[in-house]
Amino acid sequence: MDSFFNDTMQGLLKAVEIKKGNIPLVQKEDMPATTFTVSNKEKELIAQMVNLRKELNISQKQVSEITGYKQQAISRIEKNEHSTSLQTFCNILNALGYGLVIEKKNLR
Repeated sequence: MDSFFNDTMQGLLKAVEIKKGNIPLVQKEDMPATTFTVSNKEKELIAQMVNLRKELNISQKQVSEITGYKQQAISRIEKNEHSTSLQTFCNILNALGYGLVIEKKNLR
């Protein structure tokens, strides 16, 4: 139940941010109906995480053992089949010896 609640809350929070315009949507091409998806930024970050894991020669199973997440969950995240929470993303980065940094942008 706790996982369901957390996933639901993450989805609702994401929906609110999308509605506010804080998370950009892009139209997905070649779909039978008009379909929008979240910007590719999330996919880019996941791809960077996967590249780090592979460069370090750490298997998904090893990440699973360190983080406590199932290997199948790690695989779904890496294949962009599941949108992960920021906490999970940071936990995986931590298992690889990396962290997430926020830095101020220079806005003109």
